[in-house]
Amino acid sequence: MDSAYFYEFLGTFILILLGDGVVANTVLKHTKSEGAGWLTVTMGWGLAVFMGVTISAPYSGAHLNPAVTIGLATGGLFDWAQVLPYILSQLAGAFVAALVVYLYFKKHFDQTEDPNLHLAVFSTAPAIRNVSSNLFSETVGTFVLLVLVFFIAGPSFEAENMENVVIGLGSIGALPIALVVTGIGISLGGTTGYAINPARDLAPRIAYALLPFHKKISADWSYGWIPVAGPIIGALLAAGLYLYSLGL
Repeated sequence: MDSAYFYEFLGTFILILLGDGVVANTVLKHTKSEGAGWLTVTMGWGLAVFMGVTISAPYSGAHLNPAVTIGLATGGLFDWAQVLPYILSQLAGAFVAALVVYLYFKKHFDQTEDPNLHLAVFSTAPAIRNVSSNLFSETVGTFVLLVLVFFIAGPSFEAENMENVVIGLGSIGALPIALVVTGIGISLGGTTGYAINPARDLAPRIAYALLPFHKKISADWSYGWIPVAGPIIGALLAAGLYLYSLGL
């Protein structure tokens, strides 16, 4: 495996292990942080981003998100030939992380009777179910993320006489992007749970569908396309804005 793909896998694994982990800590029965609330979840996801980006940034650019990969490629900051391998690495890392979260919290899943809380550990869901509103929320949240990525990372990067330079979230460092994700969660996350990352939602949702829970409900595939489509749309819009800004 190419080292960049391995570090995309590893970084996304860390992101989802800690991100799904904070949700499990908060919603499952008889954990020491049961009921800790939304601020704990948003801070946990922000720290998960910080750790995932830190470990993978020097080697892969730390996209950790198919929407970021597609957006950077659309904006001309990433090679389209690498897009599919990056996305597959991200999905694989997220899927394996979801399996580990299940094993780690197995006793607490067993003690939690509400199957909706089981699913909530692995995937997002809307507070009010409305297709257009939910899609808009995921689009806007991801647009904000990608705008920050483009307008912090893109214009300031220079590399002379260097080949195969990877440009991505590693260009702006782990802390700024972690703060961006935390801010999105606190300000905009209450409508849909702010997936803003197809790998974050799709791969763990698939894992949930395959795992043996004592009480099992549908993985809610009727909604599951929104946390994939919305982030991609938001990334494309941010890339378009970035390209437009270059011509100003």
